[in-house]
Amino acid sequence: MKKQINLILTAVMFYTRIPVPCSLPYSEDMLNRSTRYFPLIGWIVGGTGAGVFYGMTFFLPKEISVFLSMIATLLVTGAFHEDGFADFCDGFGGGMTRDKFFSIMKDSRIGTYGTVALISILGAKFLCLNSFPFIVIPVVLWAAHSFSRIMPVIIIFTSFYSRQDLLSKVKPIGKRGKISDFVISVFIGSFPMIFLPWQFTAIIVPVALIITCMFKRYTENKINGYTGDCLGALQQIVEISFYLSLLVVS
Repeated sequence: MKKQINLILTAVMFYTRIPVPCSLPYSEDMLNRSTRYFPLIGWIVGGTGAGVFYGMTFFLPKEISVFLSMIATLLVTGAFHEDGFADFCDGFGGGMTRDKFFSIMKDSRIGTYGTVALISILGAKFLCLNSFPFIVIPVVLWAAHSFSRIMPVIIIFTSFYSRQDLLSKVKPIGKRGKISDFVISVFIGSFPMIFLPWQFTAIIVPVALIITCMFKRYTENKINGYTGDCLGALQQIVEISFYLSLLVVS
């Protein structure tokens, strides 16, 4: 049990801004094994957003509550995945060669592609969430953040890290672990889906898998694998696809 708690705390340490005990042991193997709890981070992030939304609706209009819930999720992660999405768009939008992709993604400055992409996806999230009935928004936030984090895990287990980027500003990223880690990750990430219509699950699962397969093929053709920025970008793409698909079903 203590080992599992340490793995959860390791995931929390690397994928959120939530403080963890300084005595927490660390090893590369622990980071890799903590991948099983990546969707659990979605529970924390989505749950935070859901709690803020629900609490704010007692005092503020729905639109502002949605906006504040989004800010809360950004604060919990330190905009970790959004930063990866922006870097990905800058690198793959402005680069022409593999080395150029990496050079641009490592740059701490955000470019035109990243800025436009970030504004667009945040705006799309706000519009989608605000379109849902009040009662379902907390569940949607919880499920979307959890489910969308399964797809980067699939990439980790089916592709390979493109570089040992020790000098990058990006945090270390867990690599492929045991198959049991993958199974646990899928179970945790899928659990919140039981609270949503089965018709939606029947749509979003194949949609997310198709997006992941296309994304994997694209990054492997461009950079022979994936980076942490790629995983962050995929999470954001699947999250917004989750909202859009649910709106279609609704």
